[in-house]
Amino acid sequence: MSSCTSKNTRVSIIGAGIIGLTSALLLVDAGYDVVIVARNLPGDETTEWASPWAGALLAPHPDTGFNELQEYSIKKYFELKDQDPRSGIRKLNITEFYDDRGDDSTIWYKSILPDFTSIQSTDLPPGATIGFTYSGLVVDPSMFLPWITQKLVDQGVKFVRGNVGSFQEMKNLSQASIVVNASGLGARELASDDSSISIRGQTMLIRKQDDFDRAVIRQGSQYTYVIPRASGGVILGGVSQPGNFAVDPDMALRTDILKRVNTMTKGEFGWVDIDRDVSRNIVGFRPARKGGLRVEREGNIIHAYGAGGLGYVYSWGMANQVLGLVENHHKAHI
Repeated sequence: MSSCTSKNTRVSIIGAGIIGLTSALLLVDAGYDVVIVARNLPGDETTEWASPWAGALLAPHPDTGFNELQEYSIKKYFELKDQDPRSGIRKLNITEFYDDRGDDSTIWYKSILPDFTSIQSTDLPPGATIGFTYSGLVVDPSMFLPWITQKLVDQGVKFVRGNVGSFQEMKNLSQASIVVNASGLGARELASDDSSISIRGQTMLIRKQDDFDRAVIRQGSQYTYVIPRASGGVILGGVSQPGNFAVDPDMALRTDILKRVNTMTKGEFGWVDIDRDVSRNIVGFRPARKGGLRVEREGNIIHAYGAGGLGYVYSWGMANQVLGLVENHHKAHI
């Protein structure tokens, strides 16, 4: 590169999901000229991308690794919540149950989240082996995605709708020195990564229950969650179905989800009539990866994908890694 300043260095990002958007903001804040090229852009309502449909509960996971990225991301969301309420980030009480472990020795995040308290075994739902509560955060994608998009536009980031068939095509299209591959499900073809897989999720949005203002999640074989939305309503889920590509909601699955929700919450959603109270059925496809997420440099390509259902939990941590990889590449070529 001919210039030693990031101001004259263009970085193009493939993908406008949560990883692409957070990476773009850190890069533009650092002075890079950023362009995002994606088939789906914020505001699109299609199951082809996961970010608009995510539960976006910022509950770290004990088993997926890269704990430092999860911690960085959650701290960043706490900062953003305090800076701008329009971001759609809310603080609330989170209750977690597990049915696949006997104690909390693997729960590394108990030391970083405030008000962490174990739940007595007598208060656990049937089949759960441990449980705890803490003060955490939830993101409302319907508010956060427009918010971060506007911040990017205000700082000159360009959004281009398009299908990218190869990294060389992206370089030619964007005239960028560095390409960030945040293509999510597209990484299987784009990066020739057979480890990239799709995991189907299904939830339903119900009308708001006024006295329910906390999140509850059960991890393990009975994966279930309840997440209130700042924009109104409560998300009930869920399911994790690798290799299922059905875009239409499984109507029978809704009954199973509601049954599990009521088991987990001791009947707090017993009032729900699926035909009357479900305002939206939601299907999304999580961009996961066998062996865990990928954040690494390959020449002048920075790969950042594979977070699965934890895209929001990992987002800022992955974005910070992307920034570091871009900076190192930039310094090596000035």
